[in-house]
Amino acid sequence: QVQLEESGGGSVQAGGSLRLSCAASGRIRSIDAMDWYRQAPGKQRELVATITSGGNTNYADSVKGRFTISRDNAKNTVYLQMNSLKPEDTAVYFCAAHVVVLALIPYKADFWGQGTQVTVSS
Repeated sequence: QVQLEESGGGSVQAGGSLRLSCAASGRIRSIDAMDWYRQAPGKQRELVATITSGGNTNYADSVKGRFTISRDNAKNTVYLQMNSLKPEDTAVYFCAAHVVVLALIPYKADFWGQGTQVTVSS
């Protein structure tokens, strides 16, 4: 139905930057909010940032001022610019999309990417 493909993860030293991308494809009528989550080893998955279709954003307190979420609606793509990275940012990062699925009767569903590893060394 709908696939999300993430890219941009990797390894970086503390203080460095990475940019994650997540492109949605498939039977998409429209996309409401798009989110970035992360899950560190032994911890629960946490919401990092979210952006609505209108461009309103929200961030976890731990990343405010360092991370920026943005999206390109024409490309069904969401980005996460991560600056001033810290070792505690190390996690698998997942994108999620709240999609209105193209169908005879459109319906809403949530889809997830496969995750991309971000490792920050001190």
